[in-house]
Amino acid sequence: MELGRLEYLQALVTEFQVTDSPEAKEQVLANLANFAYDPQNYEYLRQLQVLDLFLDTLTEDNETLVEFAIGGLCNLCLDKTNKDYILEANGVEPIINCLSSSNEETVMSAVTTLMYLTTTQSRQQTTALPVVECMLRFSLSASRRLSNLATVFLEDYCTPLQVEEARNLSKHTAVGIPLPKD
Repeated sequence: MELGRLEYLQALVTEFQVTDSPEAKEQVLANLANFAYDPQNYEYLRQLQVLDLFLDTLTEDNETLVEFAIGGLCNLCLDKTNKDYILEANGVEPIINCLSSSNEETVMSAVTTLMYLTTTQSRQQTTALPVVECMLRFSLSASRRLSNLATVFLEDYCTPLQVEEARNLSKHTAVGIPLPKD
């Protein structure tokens, strides 16, 4: 008998919750993040509270789990219902915290997710001064992908005044968030 889509996704969520194996958790989360790429799965993933699972996982110590969780959120937040849910669940702060990851994929997904989550209402949070400062540093990264993405963020999501304010501030402060390792 073939499992339906909802049942299959439910089995993955259950496996994630009951397994003690870090490798199995990583594999399951990678699968869920991949399923988050398909709009046909959005309703099921909401029903199974996978957005919460991804948001909760952002604070894990396991860098691979965090990478897959932010990747899943990045895939899901293109949908307006999911975007609203993430914003209402105070998801911006843990996503911003992913900017300090040493894993470049995690950082790339976090920047992209912040772009997707930026609305008139959320802009104050997604382009807060520490985020803009961070994007200025990323725009100087040796990683072409990261510097290009950060530059797009600065040009398309921030006002010239925000960028100038962040530039002036970073001249006078010790830089806190390290660049991700290549």
